[in-house]
Amino acid sequence: VQLQASGGGLVQAGDSLRLSCAASGLAFSRYSIGWFRQAPGKERECVASISRSAGRTYYADSAKGRFAISRDDAKNTVSLQMNTLKPEDTAVYYCAAADGGTTYFYTPITSAAYDYWGQGTLVTVSS
Repeated sequence: VQLQASGGGLVQAGDSLRLSCAASGLAFSRYSIGWFRQAPGKERECVASISRSAGRTYYADSAKGRFAISRDDAKNTVSLQMNTLKPEDTAVYYCAAADGGTTYFYTPITSAAYDYWGQGTLVTVSS
């Protein structure tokens, strides 16, 4: 199983970025996908997750109204559109996959719930 996160970079406050997560080696449509981030000295946190069939999405309060998660099961990809970026969004962003079985609305937000992780992509937002 491989999850490949991409799309990070250095941007200015107020700019947008679109992160992508490409998955292989798993029955992608069965899995819930989450985007986590970890800033230096801070714990890893879930910023968004999407259930199988996109039946449900979750956003952290810090992401609501600015981030949008979507999935394309035909391409085995999940995207995270991040708008109006702030310096506090600076972190390494990871995508992860969680097998929710037959639960269509499974959007876990804890790291322990996820089975597979990508390598991370760095997002740096300058003020």
